[in-house]
Amino acid sequence: MGLLPMEADILPPSDDRVFKLILTHPEAKQALMNLISSIIGRTVVDVVLLPNELAPGDTEEKAERFDVNCKIDDGSQVNMEMQASRMQEDMGGQHNNLKGKSVYYLTDLHSSQPSKGVRRYDRLARTYQITFCSYTIFPDQPDYVNSFSLRHDATGELLCDAIQLVFVELSKLNALLDKPVSEMTDLDKWSLFLQYAPDQTHREKVNEVIESEEVLQMAGNLLMSISQDEVERARFRSRRKFQTDYQSDMATSWDNGAKSAALSIAKKLLAMDMPHDQIAAATGLTLEEVESTAMN
Repeated sequence: MGLLPMEADILPPSDDRVFKLILTHPEAKQALMNLISSIIGRTVVDVVLLPNELAPGDTEEKAERFDVNCKIDDGSQVNMEMQASRMQEDMGGQHNNLKGKSVYYLTDLHSSQPSKGVRRYDRLARTYQITFCSYTIFPDQPDYVNSFSLRHDATGELLCDAIQLVFVELSKLNALLDKPVSEMTDLDKWSLFLQYAPDQTHREKVNEVIESEEVLQMAGNLLMSISQDEVERARFRSRRKFQTDYQSDMATSWDNGAKSAALSIAKKLLAMDMPHDQIAAATGLTLEEVESTAMN
């Protein structure tokens, strides 16, 4: 029935590669249609997977785009992406890099439609960019689903429904754990499955969710199969190691750069005869570091 053994070590479906392996499996068509239906608000009766290229000039796995790119029965294009790890962002906490990436993917996909012949702009297929994210993007919005379209800045009047951008924040699901499964929407169930399947402390709730839907039973079976595949487990460990090493290197570079800037400021303040303890407070350096700088 796709239920997950209580003590099993399950790979996270919130990992971008695992997410794609589940939803692009030949047996997962019904599951994929159900997930898309739960997001766009209408029943999808057919879906066709489209190819996804590797990044130009780089065929290493770490550079692969793990999106689920497809076309549904009315011709609409749907690109689903799992953002498992935090993107590098500027200070301020606005997540503009991630937002910009999603907008770029959306507009790139929409503008890639054939333009030859008599095709009119008002007859282009609708395009959805759906981003599942393991961390919070909109802290001031209580809902875990946030959807954006082209609307008038003042009145909110819809300009057109040709493109839609949807963020599903899996980090906001704690309240769902107390919600009866019978009262959950399909997207509630999918989101709980994606976020909590590997968490043994919530395995019973996840299994209750899986048991309630045939498509989630199928997804559970595929997740178990992937989790038991030693090659996939090795790939998962390798990719996580690459990500953590990269994040460590970036943090070290940032720390070194910040330290260098603080020392430069300290030298200028020393030249102005500012007391050493005040320089330490202003720059974040230790008093010993300020005194050492003063002697050099």
